[in-house]
Amino acid sequence: MNTNSIEQPDEPTAIAAILDIRHISAEQLGQLGLQQIAYVKPVVVNGSACFAIHAADGTPMALAGGLDVAMAAIAQHEMVPAQVH
Repeated sequence: MNTNSIEQPDEPTAIAAILDIRHISAEQLGQLGLQQIAYVKPVVVNGSACFAIHAADGTPMALAGGLDVAMAAIAQHEMVPAQVH
């Protein structure tokens, strides 16, 4: 066994994909963090100011009456909030 060399797997692994993030497609970039990140942005719905919660790919998930409520809802679902302005 040669301890000075690193064996390369025959097939690409998830680790290889993570290391080569510079070469991902727009679709893969859109799915990055999809299950972990939620975006919050202020919106006006029916004349009332509120905050829209969206998944990382832009899919609407919920509306909240206040920013603190939106952030709490995201945290309750074990996601990371990100504000969009």
